Amino acid sequence: MTESPTPYVLDADTMTGGMRPIRQAVLAIGSNLGDRLNRLQGAVAALEDTPEVTIVAVSSVYETEPVDAPEQSGAFLNAVVLIDTTLTVHTLLDRALAIEDAFGRDRSVRNAPRTLDVDVIVVGDRVADDETLQLPHPRAHERGFVLIPWLEVDPEGEIPGRGFVADLISGVDTNGIVRREDLEIIL
Repeated sequence: MTESPTPYVLDADTMTGGMRPIRQAVLAIGSNLGDRLNRLQGAVAALEDTPEVTIVAVSSVYETEPVDAPEQSGAFLNAVVLIDTTLTVHTLLDRALAIEDAFGRDRSVRNAPRTLDVDVIVVGDRVADDETLQLPHPRAHERGFVLIPWLEVDPEGEIPGRGFVADLISGVDTNGIVRREDLEIIL
């Protein structure tokens, strides 16, 4: 994945007067506590209300078994959101974390059940590795619950340094990933 379909469109930064490219980004959202669908819907609504973010597509909702989670963790509802944004990668991460916090996300136990998870998977072809952010997401290429919905909304999707989503799916376990025809996220 590279820049957005309109990579030469720039957006004026109202704070500095600088110009920033519009990048396409992929976010994975999931919930396995409480009203799971309502939480995914709320995450999409919060992203939609975010300045400098335009939602391009939202995948179907998929139900999946938890991965690397404590025993007794419930099934997740997952989806992928494709956006165009002029936000910096760290500002986008800050927004994702703020959305999680607004829905009561508890980070005290690693991989514990969660009210809402909003992961930044890729932002254009950016690569980052610092104490707060790794891009592309370091485990996205191993997770069917990310790759399957991503392929649905972006058949040309690519993880920089890893390959095309369509090719990566063949190397992951997709058993237990069920598209929920009865559930829908409304834009």
